[in-house]
Amino acid sequence: MRLLPLSFAYPCYVGHYCCVGRLHRMSMGFIAYSLLYSIAKGDVFGKDQPIILVLLDIPPMLPVLDGVVMELQDCALPLLREVIPTDKVEVGFKDLDAAILVGSMPRKEGMERKDLLKANVAIFKAQGAALEKYAKKTVRVLVVGNPANTNCLIASKSAPSIPKENFSCLTRLDHNRARSQVAMRCGVPADAVKNVIIWGNHSSTQYPDVHHAMVNVHGKEVEAYSAVKDDSWLKGDFISTVQLRGAAVIKARKLSSAMSAAKAICDHMRDWWFGTLDGEFMSMGVYAGGNSYGIPEDLIYSFPVHIKNKSWNIHDGLPVNDFSRAKMDATAAELVEERDTALSFLSQ
Repeated sequence: MRLLPLSFAYPCYVGHYCCVGRLHRMSMGFIAYSLLYSIAKGDVFGKDQPIILVLLDIPPMLPVLDGVVMELQDCALPLLREVIPTDKVEVGFKDLDAAILVGSMPRKEGMERKDLLKANVAIFKAQGAALEKYAKKTVRVLVVGNPANTNCLIASKSAPSIPKENFSCLTRLDHNRARSQVAMRCGVPADAVKNVIIWGNHSSTQYPDVHHAMVNVHGKEVEAYSAVKDDSWLKGDFISTVQLRGAAVIKARKLSSAMSAAKAICDHMRDWWFGTLDGEFMSMGVYAGGNSYGIPEDLIYSFPVHIKNKSWNIHDGLPVNDFSRAKMDATAAELVEERDTALSFLSQ
């Protein structure tokens, strides 16, 4: 399997065997660095899946990649067949089975939002074109670099021969955060909480929803609202804590989330490869076409999904109350605005 993690403002990909690359400086580099070991030792794509890691970066970073290659070699991992450092797109994207696009242009002080979108449109248009030209048509693409939903949409539109369903963006970190918050509130392990949902954008407008979540308390599954016994917290501080968790990590650590982001990427890709458990769904940013929740179709929007045979389906038919409807629509409106701005740059 062929995988690719990248550096600087570039992505991280996977192929037949698997290829992964590095990222954009500091925290993004930490995400890719944290990913490599988990992927190479079989935690993501299976304990019998040989891996080729393709490390793609800009030319000045190639000496750093050589150090990463040495570390990976020194791990003596039985599944790791080859590590290929490169600064050439045609090498980095060739015959990928999976692509994890971690890097993006970060927002700089004083930068207007439209300028950030314009810079990322250029990056993800180029990456989509590279996927179109060099990757397998069956490649599965995960976009992590922010604004992840809109970046994912641009990459997909720039790779028209690759099915839209093969593109997704990361909201699993938000999903894991929501799950953990409920678990801590109930005094249970995180795996005792299932079916939380992240709706919408990977931004502060996202809607963490536990109306359909269940908590295993002393061996019995209980609805989250009954287990928590604090509706005001679930409709207030819980939501804002998850929405603003990334900013809280930056404030405390002076760097954005890396370890937890890498773990979420691994969770996302493992579920995409091996499927979700019966009776459970996970949150993924996916193409909204044909959804039953009234969300505009030409968006990458986070929904609850279940996965089988490497194909996801939106979990339809969940009842939506007025509280949830307002929040789902608000985050959709933000995504529509982002999309329209980004598409105006894509056509330039």
